[in-house]
This record gives sequence, structure tokens and C-alpha cells, in this order.
Amino acid sequence: MKFTDGNWLLNKGVKAHYLHQVYDVEVNADSVTIYCPDKEIRDRADTVDGMLVSVKFSSPMEDVINVKLDHFIGSTLPEPKFDIKNTINKHIDIKEDDSQIILKTGYLSVNVNKKEPFTIDFISGGKSITKTGYKKIAYMENEKKENFMMNQLDLDVGECVYGLGERFTSLVKNGQVIDIWNEDGGTSSEQSYKNIPFYITNKGYGVFVNHTGRVSFEVASERVSKVQFSVPGESLEYYVIYGPSPKEILEKYTSLTGKPSLPPAWSFGLWLTTSFTTSYDEKTVTGIIDGMIKRDLPLAVFHFDCFWMKEYHLCDLKWDTNVFPDPEGMLKRLKDKGLKICVWINPYIAQRSSMFDEGKANGYFIKKKNGDVWQWDRWQAGMAIVDFTNPAASAWYALKLKKLMEMGVDCFKTDFGERIPTDVVYYNGDDSTKMHNYYTYLYNKVVFEAIQEVKGEKEAIVFARSATVGSQKFSVHWGGDSTADYESMAESLRGGISLSMSGFGYWSHDIGGFENTSTPDIYKRWVAFGMLSPLSRLHGSKSYRVPWAYDGESVDVLRYFTKLKCTLMPYLYSAAIEAASKGIPMMRAMLLEFMEDPNCDYIDRQYMLGESLLVAPIFSETGDVSYYLPKGIWTNFLTGKRVVGGGTWNFEKHDYLSIPLMVRPSSIIAVGNVNNKPDYDYANGVTLHVFEIQDGYSLTSIVHNTDSNEELKVSVKRNGHYIVINVDVVNKPWSILFRGVFEAQEVKNATCILEDFGIRLIPYKDSYEISLNITV
Repeated sequence: MKFTDGNWLLNKGVKAHYLHQVYDVEVNADSVTIYCPDKEIRDRADTVDGMLVSVKFSSPMEDVINVKLDHFIGSTLPEPKFDIKNTINKHIDIKEDDSQIILKTGYLSVNVNKKEPFTIDFISGGKSITKTGYKKIAYMENEKKENFMMNQLDLDVGECVYGLGERFTSLVKNGQVIDIWNEDGGTSSEQSYKNIPFYITNKGYGVFVNHTGRVSFEVASERVSKVQFSVPGESLEYYVIYGPSPKEILEKYTSLTGKPSLPPAWSFGLWLTTSFTTSYDEKTVTGIIDGMIKRDLPLAVFHFDCFWMKEYHLCDLKWDTNVFPDPEGMLKRLKDKGLKICVWINPYIAQRSSMFDEGKANGYFIKKKNGDVWQWDRWQAGMAIVDFTNPAASAWYALKLKKLMEMGVDCFKTDFGERIPTDVVYYNGDDSTKMHNYYTYLYNKVVFEAIQEVKGEKEAIVFARSATVGSQKFSVHWGGDSTADYESMAESLRGGISLSMSGFGYWSHDIGGFENTSTPDIYKRWVAFGMLSPLSRLHGSKSYRVPWAYDGESVDVLRYFTKLKCTLMPYLYSAAIEAASKGIPMMRAMLLEFMEDPNCDYIDRQYMLGESLLVAPIFSETGDVSYYLPKGIWTNFLTGKRVVGGGTWNFEKHDYLSIPLMVRPSSIIAVGNVNNKPDYDYANGVTLHVFEIQDGYSLTSIVHNTDSNEELKVSVKRNGHYIVINVDVVNKPWSILFRGVFEAQEVKNATCILEDFGIRLIPYKDSYEISLNITV
């Protein structure tokens, strides 16, 4: 929200109360509070007829500083709050003298200048990373008698801002106006399904605004050298999080707001859906699945979209028995084919639904202020919305889901959750405006925990569209309603990278685009991109997304990339575990891995999949693609071709069975020996490809067992022409594969076979392939 008219004037009707000076200070053992008037105080008489805003500094953990600004604190209206892990930080150092106050934690400190000019400086390593102060913190009033708290933080020359949720605009947010307000707006506008009031900059810090309602960001827009954020009301709270690397920022942010949950291994395979408004029954579904099997197309999950339920009855969570007379038997027959089953749901209950009368009678729906059930005709005729602030309503909804799981359903696609009204009353009395964004958290939490209860923690997964802060704990999320063209394919990628910079570990999208039906060309290019994304789903609006509906070559392309992903699962699953344990996403903007390379600051048409694989999707019917390689010798994983990177762009042409899938130098890629499913014993027969290991470097690859905490750990070190290998099976003491070190001499010129241990070291150009054939 803009308050100013250019550099000198305020907008019409706006009154700004800028914090002018530090008038008083209160120091506690773990916090500092300064009291700041909105005018210069020369004597006691000046303290009359003016405001006093408190600014409190504290720290929940090392390298993180909390800033809390309060004007009026008399409100008693309850409001939703993000689940923030504000632990006790014993590593806080506070110092004060006549000129300044310093609160230090870890490598980050906040220095408050008590003299003029009034400044608040966030410092690390003796250097300012950002600052605020006079004319940058204000209480604003407008002509509508609305009040806002506003703060500006400085941006340095060349500083770029990233994140703020799944945004389909440019990856670098400088120059954009962003409102944190969930909308059902597709993928082609400034609106977003997943708005997260958290950003990262390439200067080594992030900022999280702890406000569940609308947060308005002016990112180098109202002031080109500032990020401004404002919220309605009397208080504003934010956290400054020091990295210094983007990965470390994400680790600390997700330590505050929650780590992503680890999806089950089977979910990384190919998902196929009935699509949105197509007509289908068991015969149709079985025909589609058998068509995939007949064509040797590995399928992991089949998803029933909305019309598994009867039209005008959504969402009664009941199978349409006119179309599916034996749903339980059908699910068993499908699961006998080795599939997991997902069904579509949302929290909107149509008036004709059998759940409507039940929900109304028990007070399970969001209400109008007069006590009536809130209803409208958008999406479903007369629909109401489940009130998840009511524990009884949550239990009622979860029970319906549990019955479906008892029938054979494995997980749910939790659609919608964005169009939540604000002129309503909730069961717990929470501020309805601040519930608009927060609603999706409660919705997905109820569904996720219901799955956990029935299926177990390791099997829990939702396929969600809407999100807010903390929703990463309920994996996974997909990118919403894209269009079947290259432009939308590119904007989907930008959205996924942006979401990954906002604390979300896993992301997916509709392969081929949701709206309309793509050309065979676009479908095949999107398949390559989709199967090299964290999760992979074929889904559309009005037509089936089976490959043979496009052309024969589409079948070959889908088969090739689906099997490729299955064989890459040992590597991908390790990246998935890192996302869950550290908060570092599977899909990564180039900046996350190469923050020291300024060429990566603006790149948004390629990404890293895990730390070692670079993927450059092709957005051209000619097969032309350009991509950037940071310094080093990179290897095309599919062809073995080596390319020297470092400050240059590469221009190539690819057919449909090819894509730039480049391996970072000094990497180990674990490749499995199963290509027809994503969940198998990754350590059994794994092949570890070691690429461009530099002299003196040591690499480690961990292959995880999906069914236990067992790990195959392989370390490879190069000393000149010698390769030192150490192999261990962790957490399985009764079956140690090998402990110790072997040397393979002159590996560039010879093949060394360590048959006693099932290890083969094979020179492959200047890369080394290590096959570990293991039976445990």
C-alpha cells in the first residue's frame, strides 16, 4: 500500500506519524524496549497530545531478531496466530551506553542509536545488512479513518528480493507491489494461492512479517531503495533472520515456522487424474489405467477429481453410486494393480449435499453476523464453508475422510481454501479478516492429521493448492490453474521457484497445463519438465491427459522420463529428506546453490533439483534452449557430454527425448536399478556416479532406506590419481557391508574390481562410476 505521492508529498487524506526519536529505554535480561514519540520532545510539555509507540527487540534463536511495534494495546478481539517456535535463546548479549543500545545474538546484532538521527541498524560482521529509523517507521491514518503500522527496511545497491510465496511474476520481486492475500486467480497474474509474508535477499538475510491478515509489501516500488511493509491496525511484528547463505536463512525460518513434512516415497512417482470436468466411470478409469500398463508407462497414483461425487452435491464426500455402484470393490481392484488412490475434496458444502443439513444443525459452518449460515452460489449452489475453528466441526469432517480411507483411499487433493469471506463470524470468535489467509492452515491441518491417524505418519500426504505460513508442514503443494502454453509453463516454473524460496520443500504442477488442451509439442516438453520436478502429475480441465491422446511420440517421451525419475529416486529421496530435516527445498533457484555468482541472481528459467542436478526446461517448439552454467566442468547426465561453465550461456537444440540435465562438478548421483516404480530398496543394486571430483575433494553420498532409518553411506576422496573409498551401512549393526579404506591406483587408466565387496570402480572419461551391488 502506497502512502506517499512521490518523494515529498503524502497521498490525499493520509496522515503520517513518523517515529521521531528514542525517548525512553527499558532493558530486561532477554529484551530491549524503546519508546518513541511521533514528534521531537524538548521538554515535558511536548509529551502532551502525542502518541508513544513501543519498539521491542528480542531473539527466539541465534541469528534471529524479533521486532515488535505497538501503538494501542487495548484490543481484546481474538485473532489467529501462526505457530511460531519461540524458544528460549540463552545466547543474547545486551549492551547500553549514552549513545546506543545493542542486542546481539549469534552473528547478528541490532544497534539502536539513542541520539539523532534515530536509526535501527541490523549488523553482522561489523557491516550493516539493513536498517530502519526516522521516517521509515510510522503509524498511518487515511481519509477512511483506517489505521496502519508501516516499516521500511533499506535495500543496498544490487540487492534483490525473493520469495513472498508462490508468485508467477518475475523471480526478483524488486519493483513489485505484493499484497499477502490468498486469491483463486490462476497462474497468470499478480494474485497467488499461496501468500507468505517472508522474503530473502541476496545480501544474506530474510524478513518474516508475523501477521496472519493482509500484509502489503512495496518492494523497491514506493521507495526504490526500500522494502516497505504495512498492516492494518495498531501493531506490527517481524523477524530479521541472518544466514548468511540463502540455505541457512531457510533453515532458520523453517525452524521458526515448521519443517516440511516428508512425503511417502510412492508419491514421487507419476500421478494421473481423471481431469476436472471430464465424464468417467469405473470402466473409463480402468481403461485409462490399463492403457498405461499396456504401454509400459509406470503409474504410482491415480486421482479422482471432483465428479467422483454427484453434481450439485459437492462436497458430501460420498461416491456417486449412479456412476460407481461398487466404490469399495473398485478401489480394491485398482489397488491390486499396485496403485495408490487420491480423491479430490474441498471445504465447501453445497446446499443439496447430505452434509449441509447436518452441518447447519450442529453449527459446523461459518456464519453471518446475524447467526445465519454464510452461503453463496459461486462454485456450488448455496454452498456453505466448514468452520475449522470449531473442534467438533473438524472432528466431523475428519471422520468422513477416515471412512473414505477405510474404503481404500490413500490421500486427498485439498483444493480451494482461498475465497474465504471476511464479513463473517467464526466459532472461536477470531478476527474474520485475519482468518482469510489463515483458514487454509486449519483446513489442511485437519485433513493431514486425519491421514496421519489412519495411515501413519510416514504415509501422510495432501495435494494442496492454498497455503499460508506453516502450511509447509502439510506437504505437498501444486501450482494451480495454468494454461496449456509455453508462457504458462514458464510462469508455473517461476511460481515453483518462488514458493521454494518461501520455506516450502516440495512442489508440483499440472503437466501439460490445466486450462485448454496443449499441442503435442507443448505436452512433450512439459512432460520432461514435470518428471524432473519434485512431484509429477498429469492433470487438466476438460480433456484426459493420457499421452496417446496427443500422439505416439508422447507415449515414448512420458515412458522415458518417468523411468528416468524412478531410477533417480535414490538421489531424489535424499534431497527430499534434506527438505524435511533442514527446510532446504528439492527445487532450488540457482541463487540457493550459487549465491557467490551474481549471474544467478535473476535466472528463473532453470533450477537445481537437489544440490547436484541442473534442469533447464525447453520453452520452444523448435527445441532451442539457452541455459547458464556456473564455474566448473558440468556433465550432461543423459549423454555424458562435458561442458565447461563459468560466466557463459549455452545454446543448444534438443529433441523430445532430451533436455539439459546437467551434473554439477564434484557430485555423486545415486541411481537405482528399478525403473518402473518410485518406492523400492534404493540401496540394493544402486550405482553411484561420481562426476569431476577435484584433487583433494571428499564427497559423500547417503542412500536412505524408505522403510527404516538404515542408510548406505559412501565416501569418495581423490588424492591425485588415487581414489579412496569408504562404504558403511549405518544403523544396521548386524549387516555391515564394509568398514575401512581401499585405494584404487591409476583409475584413469585401469579398471579396479573389488569383487570381494561387490564394488566396481570404472573410469568413464574423467568421471568415475561406482557400482555397489548390495543385498541387505
